[in-house]
Amino acid sequence: MEKRIVKGVVKKGHRVASGMAGDDRFPEGTLALQIPRFAERGLDLSSYHRGTLNVSIAPLLFRIGKSWKSLPNVKWSPVMPAENFSFYQCEIRPSGIESFEKGLVYWPHPSTKPEFQQDPSVLEILAPFIEEASYGSAVNLLFDPEEIKISY
Repeated sequence: MEKRIVKGVVKKGHRVASGMAGDDRFPEGTLALQIPRFAERGLDLSSYHRGTLNVSIAPLLFRIGKSWKSLPNVKWSPVMPAENFSFYQCEIRPSGIESFEKGLVYWPHPSTKPEFQQDPSVLEILAPFIEEASYGSAVNLLFDPEEIKISY
């Protein structure tokens, strides 16, 4: 099936994934605690930046389809309950850049995520650090429509 390109804008998120929020429970960020637990289950994210790119595709919305990888019942913190995570393959590139970087849509299941809910038009993207992707910058996302379904 042909992949679909969607335009978005990088937005400021909760900043807990990266540790920039100043949350004493996660001084180095939630991803610093989660990445080793994901690796134990076969998902190596060591080449990815330890923060998410929050990309708004508004006015479009997304629906989760078939996940590339799901990790149920991940106990990643002594102060948080176990969570279910799903990951969806994507590619991302800032506008004006020719090549895409491989990434993943990071989706902690809302049913098991007690805090830090996202707007329904915002996708959290894990990718290598992309210098040109800063708050307010336009990006293009490339998805498999079986994994991420876009609607108006």
